[in-house]
Amino acid sequence: MKSSATSIAVIGGGITGVTTAYALAKRGFAVTLFEKNRYAAMETSFANGGQLSASNAEVWNHWSTILKGMKWMLKSDAPLLVNPKPSWHKLSWFLEFISNIPHYERNTVESARLAIAARQHLFAWAQDEGVDFDLKKEGILHIYRDKKGFDHAGEVSKMLAQGGLPRRAVTPSEMKTIEPTLAGTYYGGYFTESDSTGDIHKFTTGMAIAAERLGVKCLYGQDVLSLHSDGSKAEVTVAESDAHVTHQFDGLVVCAGVQSRSLAAQLGDRVNIYPVKGYSITVNLPDAQSQSSAPIVSLLDDETKLVTSRLGVDRFRVAGTAEFNGYNKDIRADRIRPLIEWVNQCFPGINTRQVVPWAGLRPMMPNMMPRVGRGKLANVFYNTGHGHLGWTLSAVTADMVGGVVHNAMKPSVLVTSGKHMPVFQA
Repeated sequence: MKSSATSIAVIGGGITGVTTAYALAKRGFAVTLFEKNRYAAMETSFANGGQLSASNAEVWNHWSTILKGMKWMLKSDAPLLVNPKPSWHKLSWFLEFISNIPHYERNTVESARLAIAARQHLFAWAQDEGVDFDLKKEGILHIYRDKKGFDHAGEVSKMLAQGGLPRRAVTPSEMKTIEPTLAGTYYGGYFTESDSTGDIHKFTTGMAIAAERLGVKCLYGQDVLSLHSDGSKAEVTVAESDAHVTHQFDGLVVCAGVQSRSLAAQLGDRVNIYPVKGYSITVNLPDAQSQSSAPIVSLLDDETKLVTSRLGVDRFRVAGTAEFNGYNKDIRADRIRPLIEWVNQCFPGINTRQVVPWAGLRPMMPNMMPRVGRGKLANVFYNTGHGHLGWTLSAVTADMVGGVVHNAMKPSVLVTSGKHMPVFQA
């Protein structure tokens, strides 16, 4: 990379930070990525549900979500759990969440459209860079246990269709044909053949290596203490050993997940992200029976809000639930137990002796749309707040913010990639 290239700092080494660094490097920027952990993708991008799911684009801004949260508040194993202890952050977030209920349909349609657009970038990057991430293009099957859930899915399908996503209703017998290993009785399902799954951790670490090949300087073990910008130059101050070190850049992009809110405040921007905890289990499949009893097709169980992904031959991922409990990453046994019981019920042939639990914090904006675009200062940008669709949307928002940065920092050069994409300033 030439020293005269415009220098950009990317804050965060998860899926959004790594893909953003890659997209910027492809555009000729001198990129430095800062990540507090020793490796890329060690937090929310470590062990998520694995779905690349345009079919899960429905935003949560619906009165039924509020009612479920109130109903389940004291039920420790509920799919949606809200800690009743108040905080100004939580209160402001929920008030904004409610204020966005009128935009439920519009944002669902837009999320689906973005998810479809993301595929071409993600698959192309993986192919170009030789990244193996256990990709399975087997579709995603949504399963419903009652007529109410199935009928609601029909209404959601109309919105997804507006966003360009076809999916079809299937009968219980058709569900059995699509995924023969699934046990239980169901009212019906919806199948999205164009959706897929993969290992987010493998993809992100592979893309971090690819970014380094393009000249990105990845600085790991860097705890970012503060950010500053005067609109023309930006500073990143990190803790190194026992000292504080300040690096200077022409611009910066905040991709720091749930930490983006506090970092944005230092830059004069309000990015009202709340950390919504999700849990997963990775079930190791040590024997032939477990491997043959585990599904190949990805599932989403609407009642329990659980999703699945088959990762290679010998791993099965189950993830889900939403917990509003502040910046808390504790792995609770009463939240993990329902995931294991679900596997035992739906796939009784799987040996669940070897289960690895995990919890991560989804960075959620109140309108359920990512914050992608410029900050108040001319050289500050954001790509964060993707919520439950971070893996699904990552490639397209990285390309979008790459285009925004390019146009802002190199306005004389025409950028064609992503030029038709809107920029969200939520």
